[in-house]
Amino acid sequence: MNVALIGASGFVGTALLNELLERGHHVTALTRDTANIKKQHPNLTVVQATVTDPKDLAEKVKGHEAVISAFNAGWTNPNLYDDFLNGAKAIQEGVKRSGVKRFIFVGGAGSLYAAENLQFVDTPEFPEQIKPGATAARDYLNILKEEKDLDWTFLSPALEMHQGTSGERKGAYRKGLETPVFDESGRSVASVEDTALAIVDELENPQHIRERFTVAY
Repeated sequence: MNVALIGASGFVGTALLNELLERGHHVTALTRDTANIKKQHPNLTVVQATVTDPKDLAEKVKGHEAVISAFNAGWTNPNLYDDFLNGAKAIQEGVKRSGVKRFIFVGGAGSLYAAENLQFVDTPEFPEQIKPGATAARDYLNILKEEKDLDWTFLSPALEMHQGTSGERKGAYRKGLETPVFDESGRSVASVEDTALAIVDELENPQHIRERFTVAY
């Protein structure tokens, strides 16, 4: 499959790039600076793009079978909320203009529900340092839920994906929808490699069109 990947040099994007290439997909990695992508592979094309410019993005992803976005506006960005939300909306618009229908967006876990009508991002224990980005991802999910033209999927990672064992690909995971998947010890955790595995599984065998899902062990 010919896939356009946004955010290929980031934490999740790097794992996605590796997973896609290992499974034989042709990947166009879109990046502001092509020097950020060090990987070389016969099925990899690295393209400079301004992904927050809908016109530029549309030109770069046109003709692909799917677009996967692991866009991140930077956790230390003082304008994180606005930059993430505006960037995500611009990417969505660019994909629509391109004519590509399949769109997978990697969001945050903060929009998962801790209890009825209570999302994790709104709980007192939620880390303040990532709250702007998590809130933006939650608000963007609500916008995406109104999208009728794209065959979109929104992936919320495990609550502790950032603490998962990087470099470990177990090749297994369990799925949920609106609430986290917990293991026997009450943790919601998965490595970034197995999170990428789940995303590429969804790409190859769609089960969550116009729906959010989450994964953990």
